[in-house]
Amino acid sequence: MYAIIETGGKQYRVQEGDVISIEKLNAAVGETVCFDHVLVLGEGEGIQVGTPYVGTAVEGKVVEEGKGKKVIIFKYKAKKDYRKKQGHRQPYTMVEITGLGVDSKAPKAEEVKAEEAKEIKVSASMKKDELIAVAKANNIEVDEKATKAVIIETIEAALK
Repeated sequence: MYAIIETGGKQYRVQEGDVISIEKLNAAVGETVCFDHVLVLGEGEGIQVGTPYVGTAVEGKVVEEGKGKKVIIFKYKAKKDYRKKQGHRQPYTMVEITGLGVDSKAPKAEEVKAEEAKEIKVSASMKKDELIAVAKANNIEVDEKATKAVIIETIEAALK
């Protein structure tokens, strides 16, 4: 049985027992992580394809964190005496897959956004859709076609 998960903007085909190297996660070594963005789960005829996600999760254990091999970026312009050398090491997290198709104990992405919206203070530097999310999380009616300034005023008036 295998699953295709999405994390760090990339997709990975995983099976139980696989050790994969993914983009850095905010998890310590030994912690359990839950990937709830499962695109495909199953094998053969019993395959489940999500639209876009299947309702289950894939569980894994963080094995190691580190940096990848150094990549050299060298910029050069002919006849202009311009040379620039720069190096980069991409951070990664190695995860061992421990379970496929487990019930997701982690909150859904919408729930996380709603919780964050309740805790966030309203400011002018926020995007309009973020302000609307804060209003919805706090059960404040806001006209979505209104300007950003009007939305901020409405939220601040309701929170006082």
